[in-house]
Amino acid sequence: MSLLGGIRPPITVLSVLLLALAGFTALSLGTVREDRLPAAVLTSQQHFAEDGAIALRASLDESVTDLDRAAALFSTGKPVAPDAVLDKIGSVYQKWRGTAVVEIGSGRLLAARGENLPLTAIDRTRLSGEGGLAPRMVKLANGETRLLTLALLSWKDQPQQLLVASSSLRFPGISLGNFRAIAVVGSDGTVLSNDGIPEPEMVLTDLQRADVKRDTKQLRSFAKTAAKRTKANPLTAKEPGSGGFLGVSGSLMGGEWGGERAAAGYARLAGPEPGVGTSATSLELTVVAMVNVAQNPARTSDAVVGLVLAGALLLVGALVVALLVGTVQRPLIALFLESRRLTRGDLTRPVSVPRGGEAARIGTALERLRGQLLDDADPAASRDRRKRRTGARALLALCGVLLLAWCVPLGLLVNRAGEDVVVPQQLVSDQRERTDTLNDRIRRALNEGQADLLSVASLMGDDTSPQHMTTVLERTAREHLRYASLYVLDGTGKVLAQAGGPPQTDSGKGPRKEPIALHDGGKEPVIVATAPIPGQGGTAVVGEFRIDFLNSLLRRPGLGEIRVVDSQHRIIASNSGYRAFEKLDDERLDALVDGSALKVGMSPRPGSILYRSGGDHVIAAAAPFVGGGAAKPMDWTVVSWQSARGLAIHEYSLQNRTVLAGLLGFAVGAACLGWLQIIVVAPLRELARRAEALADGDRRTVLYPRHHDEVGAVTRSLEIIRQQLQQRQQQRKQAGGRPSAPAGRN
Repeated sequence: MSLLGGIRPPITVLSVLLLALAGFTALSLGTVREDRLPAAVLTSQQHFAEDGAIALRASLDESVTDLDRAAALFSTGKPVAPDAVLDKIGSVYQKWRGTAVVEIGSGRLLAARGENLPLTAIDRTRLSGEGGLAPRMVKLANGETRLLTLALLSWKDQPQQLLVASSSLRFPGISLGNFRAIAVVGSDGTVLSNDGIPEPEMVLTDLQRADVKRDTKQLRSFAKTAAKRTKANPLTAKEPGSGGFLGVSGSLMGGEWGGERAAAGYARLAGPEPGVGTSATSLELTVVAMVNVAQNPARTSDAVVGLVLAGALLLVGALVVALLVGTVQRPLIALFLESRRLTRGDLTRPVSVPRGGEAARIGTALERLRGQLLDDADPAASRDRRKRRTGARALLALCGVLLLAWCVPLGLLVNRAGEDVVVPQQLVSDQRERTDTLNDRIRRALNEGQADLLSVASLMGDDTSPQHMTTVLERTAREHLRYASLYVLDGTGKVLAQAGGPPQTDSGKGPRKEPIALHDGGKEPVIVATAPIPGQGGTAVVGEFRIDFLNSLLRRPGLGEIRVVDSQHRIIASNSGYRAFEKLDDERLDALVDGSALKVGMSPRPGSILYRSGGDHVIAAAAPFVGGGAAKPMDWTVVSWQSARGLAIHEYSLQNRTVLAGLLGFAVGAACLGWLQIIVVAPLRELARRAEALADGDRRTVLYPRHHDEVGAVTRSLEIIRQQLQQRQQQRKQAGGRPSAPAGRN
């Protein structure tokens, strides 16, 4: 018999799988205790740390690129005085705490702005080596950490100079909300900088000082643990909920205090593409975000429900297996034995005919064939009127109905999450803060793009040729992929130089007066940044942003659907498919956008809500553009929303496990019963038809077995019987045609 064929394997596999499913049901649906800190909260902290890592990596890499590009632009023109270099850089970028120009050969300080830089930490003799100009971290005398960024200023017949800029390891535009702390951690677990925890001297009461001391200690503990865990390979250290973040990330749970428990997320700085490192990732920094979360009171789940469902499955499974064994397996094995007995020539005992189905039809045919082998029955005379019986196919349908009677209620009725679902308030707050952080990242990206154009425009004068303009624009386009097109327009709208694709805005007009504007006259939004060239009478450098660049900034795991809308609630960018300039088409989201645009104090504030829509709880947040820069007048708002059903909340998790148990039961039944139908029932029905035809006198049709199993064995036996009957029929014909002896001959 075949190992995978026959009647026994599918019934055995069905029995084992139903037992395993019953155990899974009892264990997964009978969880006695719910975690007092939902897994969704921990996952949210992980995503928060990932946002911080993305923002910090982008900020550090942008600083390195900006300084390198500024130095390269200065080096392509005539020699510029060190003080003029720092003044121009300072007027365009306000991101560095201090800048300086040093003569490399002599080490003499030529110019400086801002805070004093620890120039002695730079080994000028190794600048020409590999990694000599890479950014480096240094610690100041007051204990603070600074990141030094280096670039070369080179002119012909001039001593080579080193441009140095220092920046703090602070997070640009991270919205912390209330009671949250975030820190930058070195590879050894040392906290290099942190925000959110006040200094002890800044609080007033002893209780507040105790809280500060406890939070500081907890943050340091998280930092040590996170530094160890982030040393793993990202491909082997991915945790559930990590989403599309390319680096190592995860969550941690700390101590309990006053009904609250410390929860943290960590993420190591990772490149924008898999396997691609950057200047920031080489620093081996990790971001840790910590918050104290109020715990839910301990709640218990009814373990009896899981046991009852598992017991019901055992009863249904036992009934199904008993039906299959009693009405299919045993009769088929009996037919197999009876058919072999007949082929061996044992014809004295009548065939034991099963009660019903195809087995009864085959047994009846075998009994008729036994009589024909004994020469006491005529095939034509032995035909009887056969009664219509319930076959094996109907039995399989009955077994399927029994299994569905257990599976369907699990998917539709049992453990359904209703209106009493408890969505932690921390998730609503995290949605608001993360949306606000994303809003700031988009605003800063637009501001940085316009600042780049200002830097380019500041190096163009009356004597700058169109060819030189084109060279500068092409270099800028290569270094910054955010631009779809770069060009220089004079006051009449004439394009003097161009790099990238053709302009998408209206031609024949002069440069726009707004630093950043939205052109909505085409099929897709075009964001135009303009930087006037000093002293050129209306000539300006214009850059058009790629809309895909804006969409790429919106890809944040754990935030759901994200849209950037203008003041008319038209969609400008999205993290999923959308139609440009279409409306939000949701009254609640429209109201949320309008509410977040209202000024609270000096400026608007981000807002978040939890509402029900179509039976689901939805968490939504909106954050308007707030802050300085050229993008502020755009009056845009970032909106995000997601269904709580997809979060690791106890009620939804229990419902999902219940539905999973029902689907598994359906899959087990469909697979095993389908296996039986294909391997056993279909060949058995065909065999019954062939056996009856053989008993009715069909001696010419050869019977071929489909599979090497019980049905195939009965088929082979019937084929042997057919050959025996055919041989006897030929012998009778030969005996009937032989001439008799002449009468009277002695």
